[in-house]
Amino acid sequence: MKTLIKNVKIVNEGKIVEGDILIENDLIYKIDSQISEEADQVIDGEGKYLLPGVIDDQVHFREPGLTHKGEIETESRAAIAGGTTSFIDQPNTVPNAVTQELLADKYEIASQKAYANYGFMMGGTNDNLEEVLKTNPRNVPGIKLFLGSSTGNMLVDNPETLENIFSNTKMLIAVHCEDEATIKANTQKYMDEYGEDIPVKFHHLIRSEEACYKSSSKAIELAKKTGARLHVFHLSTAKETELFRNDIPLKDKKITAEVCVHHLTFTNEDYETRGGLIKWNPAVKTQKDKDGLWEALLDDRIDVIATDHAPHTWEEKQNVYTKCPSGAPLVQHSLVVMLENYKNGKISLEKIVEKMSHNPAILFRVEKRGFVREGYKADLVLVDLNENWTVEKENILYKCGWSPLEGMNFHSKVTHTFVNGNLVYDNGKINEQKFGERLLFEVQE
Repeated sequence: MKTLIKNVKIVNEGKIVEGDILIENDLIYKIDSQISEEADQVIDGEGKYLLPGVIDDQVHFREPGLTHKGEIETESRAAIAGGTTSFIDQPNTVPNAVTQELLADKYEIASQKAYANYGFMMGGTNDNLEEVLKTNPRNVPGIKLFLGSSTGNMLVDNPETLENIFSNTKMLIAVHCEDEATIKANTQKYMDEYGEDIPVKFHHLIRSEEACYKSSSKAIELAKKTGARLHVFHLSTAKETELFRNDIPLKDKKITAEVCVHHLTFTNEDYETRGGLIKWNPAVKTQKDKDGLWEALLDDRIDVIATDHAPHTWEEKQNVYTKCPSGAPLVQHSLVVMLENYKNGKISLEKIVEKMSHNPAILFRVEKRGFVREGYKADLVLVDLNENWTVEKENILYKCGWSPLEGMNFHSKVTHTFVNGNLVYDNGKINEQKFGERLLFEVQE
């Protein structure tokens, strides 16, 4: 099968060049200023930009065990509609993916159901070091540790266990950093005053800057001591950005950071209008924090942009503060949110592609994806930077049926998405055949 994409502006590796791309089967076969070869399918991309597909390094697709909120099928379908062609899912499903057998079960489900390419993190607990060490770095992206309890019961708080995991695995360790004792004390303080119904506007003071910084600085200290590869998920404070460096290339960094779309979009001021819908762990914080995250993203102390896509039902989100779960769905909209920031002059297209496609591929050593290169998998996205639309119930594809971005206007649109050379999304129409493949990772001795 040959597909020819004509007349596009290709955004790749720090440059934008006009040209054509020939896809043969699942690979990018040729990139040139003009290709006139015969093809089974020709797409004229006049006026559009072509990007490598987004690799989202942190999603919670809720399967198995929490499928009333989302499923691998529904959420990966939403992903391809938003230009995300590969995802890395987290282990806090039910049961938690903390044995090799349970991890294999998730891969088995995805092999039948995933519209996008998939990887699943192995979960660490206080007592599963033996299982963690059996993980195959060739086909599993890394080990996930919750250093503050978030959803599920995967809190790893035994210092000896942590040091053991950090000392004994060569795999990337991804961490959720919030200090449990600090959060508990803060929660109690507000509960004493308000009971269960704490106003959500205090969320960022309960899951505070101190809670985040205390935990992430400790994890970084341990990584430096043991030589572990550490990736700190979802930074939410300006203070934490000081812990990361930008004076060496990403491929040489052993300690890296991610920021999520929501921490670049909302501040604590938005709790007033959006309430529990924007309750995340770690919390959306102040304007100063948002500004600090942007600064660190642009100067390369922060390496990756992701979503932490975590759907809950609308009903669950209406609960009082202590019973309202943290998390929200974002995977369908992450790219357009960042393109909106490009339109507003905050970030370049090249930088968006670097943080959402190239860098996740470099960081996780994803094989043959994340770049527009000959011989690489044809995971590609076409975007129209001049199309206005609004996020509303009718165009939301998440199983939970809502989005924290509802009512927001965007001025760019994903028009086509290719997964492994297959046109899976075409101007609102989804190809219901599933072409997602298991991600593979280059193992360095």
